[in-house]
Amino acid sequence: MKKTKLIKLCALSLSIFLLCTSAVKAEPTANPPTQQTYTNQEILQQLLKARIVYLGETHDSIEDHQAQLAIIQEMQRQNRKIAIALEMFQRPFQSVLDQYLAGKITEEQLIEQTEYNQRWRFPWEYYAPIVRFAALNKLPLLALNTPTEVTRKVATQGLENLTAEEKKHIPPLSEIRTDNAEYRQILLEVYQQHQKAAQGNSTAFERFLQAQVLWDETMAEKIAEFVKANPDYQVVVLAGKGHIVYGYGIPSRVERRLGVGKVKMRSVLFNLPTDSPSSAKKPIADYIWQHLE
Repeated sequence: MKKTKLIKLCALSLSIFLLCTSAVKAEPTANPPTQQTYTNQEILQQLLKARIVYLGETHDSIEDHQAQLAIIQEMQRQNRKIAIALEMFQRPFQSVLDQYLAGKITEEQLIEQTEYNQRWRFPWEYYAPIVRFAALNKLPLLALNTPTEVTRKVATQGLENLTAEEKKHIPPLSEIRTDNAEYRQILLEVYQQHQKAAQGNSTAFERFLQAQVLWDETMAEKIAEFVKANPDYQVVVLAGKGHIVYGYGIPSRVERRLGVGKVKMRSVLFNLPTDSPSSAKKPIADYIWQHLE
């Protein structure tokens, strides 16, 4: 295989790797911030006060998805205006979600028409109870993610090579910020684990970084737009924990769009990761939800 082709394949596989697995191992900081402990009930009470709640999942953890549903059910019990924002669906398919919620198509048609099985490789039954709960209670579902074709192209060719058509479902390029030094370092640690395969190519890393940030910015834009248009709704965001940790992925980019401190946001991870990326500046999330045995 030619070296250039290997670099492109590595960049793409890394993009898939980071946010479809648990957070990567990193060297601990000298004085990491203390993570305060709360009971699950205490966490729920705090989430009820937030406008945006981020539930950072491990995609293949059934326990995480069960906890997400339990949190959504309790939030909806106390506030019927809840919207669920989903990384698992890509933005071009928002109209399909809307048709499903309106009862115009079946669940099977939803899966088929959103190309779920081709675009999200985790079993439908992980997310089905959440989607069914939304339909039963008429809760909006938001398709957040960047189209696979666009992410793939950015990972191999960079943002600068996107066509006007490919830019339709992503933010303006000027809003795709890669200047967070700590986030860059976390992603670099992931990339360096595979550096040998990528031949240590700096251009390949920049494209890998762009692809990761593109996911974050695309999802953040959709969340911020909904919050602005629906001031009486709470939004619960379901996304991989790599998009949530330390607020560097989606949360900081939503806040940038809405105004720092303007909207109360809270983040949850499910069980404290033992091999998470490190940060000297802040806890990994606002709350750590413990799965009960």
